[in-house]
Amino acid sequence: MPKTMLFKMLPLFLSSAFAIPVIVIFSPHWLSMLKSSALQHMKTIFMGLFLEALPFMLAGVLLSSLVLLFVSEEWVRRLMPSNPFAGVLFAILLGILLPICECGLIPVVRRLMRKGMPAHIAITFILSGPIINPIVLAATVMAFPDQPGIVAARFGLACAVALITGLLVCVFVKSDPLKRSLQHCSAHGHEASKHRHQRTWTSFFVHTGDELIDMGKYLIIGCLLTAAIQSFIQHDDLLAMGSGPLLSYGFMMGFAYVLSLCSTSDAFVASAFVHSFAVGPLVSFLVLGPMLDFKGTLMMLSTFRLRFVIGIGALIILLVFAGSVIVNGIVQF
Repeated sequence: MPKTMLFKMLPLFLSSAFAIPVIVIFSPHWLSMLKSSALQHMKTIFMGLFLEALPFMLAGVLLSSLVLLFVSEEWVRRLMPSNPFAGVLFAILLGILLPICECGLIPVVRRLMRKGMPAHIAITFILSGPIINPIVLAATVMAFPDQPGIVAARFGLACAVALITGLLVCVFVKSDPLKRSLQHCSAHGHEASKHRHQRTWTSFFVHTGDELIDMGKYLIIGCLLTAAIQSFIQHDDLLAMGSGPLLSYGFMMGFAYVLSLCSTSDAFVASAFVHSFAVGPLVSFLVLGPMLDFKGTLMMLSTFRLRFVIGIGALIILLVFAGSVIVNGIVQF
């Protein structure tokens, strides 16, 4: 097993290692729980969520690898317009045409920015791409087959938040937001050679495997947590949490940030809460997660300056919350 693949699987191994002494100490109690109806219900929910989401995540990984390896960044850069408003619209169109998951967007955008992509186009692409591409929209339709309003609200709010954020970055961010080490790094230096992919089918499958393992662990953990919440938290408690005007939004947005699910699979997790939460909190989960989650924040901090990441994060939270409240008053089940 390659060292990089082993490193990416390390969080799963560590969590399993910490679970071993707990299972040993409380083994009689755990053995009795194996026969409980709640645990059986949890396993059923987990398998349903995982098997529904896996094909879409795999399709997203394959298309992401094709784009990363075989689409020329120079070709994309030549198409960028100079007008700021046209630039953010172009970034949104780019997000529709290039089905790259949020896990693969940051490295691509970093290379494009070092070749001249403006910051407002880059941020708009980062925020809109993981949500409005065809793979994610198809997964959302499958997860909410009887609620087309949620699909439309997710697409519309994602475009609005990305558009507003990109324009505000164009107006107020005048300096290069990239970290200083990236600004002064030569495009032909060590880092460029480190991240360069050979355009071969071997590199394609290696990258696909790395991406699948990298995103698969977040999907498994997310499905497990969601199944546990649905099985061990009383339905009345969820309804009470979802009935609060502010608590429901805070819970779902915080849930999306912590879970760090891939955008090709988060709709299936959100669909498990369709009977407990209103449209607004569900949409806030579907929009905030791909734009701003824990793993995405770490990746952004590796590329952009701390002050820029904090400002963008606060702006995203504010815009998603305000937009979700508006959606809640327009779209109904």
